Amino acid sequence: MQIRPRLMIVLGLWLFTTTSLCAQESGPDWIKVTADAGWRARDSSGELVFQDKLWLFGGWFDSFQSPPRDVWSSADGKAWALVEQEAPWKYSDLPMTLTFKGKMWFMGGWTNGRLAGHGATNEVWSSTDGKQWSLESKAGWSPRIAAAVVEFKGRMWMLGGTENYYFGDKTSLKNDVWSSADGKTWELATADGGWSPRAYHQAAVMNDKLYVFGGGNYVPEYHAMNDVWSSSDGKTWERVTEHAGWSPRLWFSSVVYRDQMWVLGGWSNGPSKNWGDVWHSRDGKDWQQLKSNVIWKERHEHSAYVFQDKIWVAGGHAQPLSNEVWSLELPKQFGK
Repeated sequence: MQIRPRLMIVLGLWLFTTTSLCAQESGPDWIKVTADAGWRARDSSGELVFQDKLWLFGGWFDSFQSPPRDVWSSADGKAWALVEQEAPWKYSDLPMTLTFKGKMWFMGGWTNGRLAGHGATNEVWSSTDGKQWSLESKAGWSPRIAAAVVEFKGRMWMLGGTENYYFGDKTSLKNDVWSSADGKTWELATADGGWSPRAYHQAAVMNDKLYVFGGGNYVPEYHAMNDVWSSSDGKTWERVTEHAGWSPRLWFSSVVYRDQMWVLGGWSNGPSKNWGDVWHSRDGKDWQQLKSNVIWKERHEHSAYVFQDKIWVAGGHAQPLSNEVWSLELPKQFGK
């Protein structure tokens, strides 16, 4: 049978489009490293990479008991060791954690339940082994949870957050920016970063800039955003985009990997929905979705890491709570 030239062109375009779509939808797959990490399923934990290990701190089981104070570590994401059952910090729901100057840092956070009352803190703790912790200060910033914290220009930076959780209002939300070179003395860079006050957002450092993106508020008035802001000094901020490619959301995770910032999962309301998508960007303005045939179940408030040149996702609320660990390794030529 002879195919007419016009039909050949149409057929060629169809094959090209189909091949392109298939390539887009069949990116690298996530690997389930373990279905049971050993620690009790949870969300809202602190997490970081330190001394060639993944670390996980505290978190949330439910709203009727005090949050856990345990510390776990793993050299491979599969086998986890209990380092400390009851660390001295008590505000371990939605804390801020990072590695800085040869120490692990744990700050802020929320507690409720069996402990007297409920509330947030501005305590700043550090440790070199996960077992022994030192209270470095009660910081100059107000007690808070669900802020964003990063290292930038040789200092730790605290951005936004909320002073209250179930019991707060708009005045509890913050858009202030603080920094510290030692965890003891904190300096206010700005009381108003220009971006709207928020919690449950994320921050990243790339291109010699600070970035803040997403987040909003949970109760009593829910709102979520997908805007992106950047700053070269932490004081003066400019909006990169009002609406990124990913949907507005709270409780998502983020990492910087292969010179790109990443958004992983999260939750939004109206209707209530967990997200299981993965997005990446080199500049905060243009975002692409990385699709995989195999990926973790939709979830929020999961822990995310970059470790052994892979992205890792652990735990989170996947309806029900999870203690799975997943990893993703991209080809070396990715993004080039």
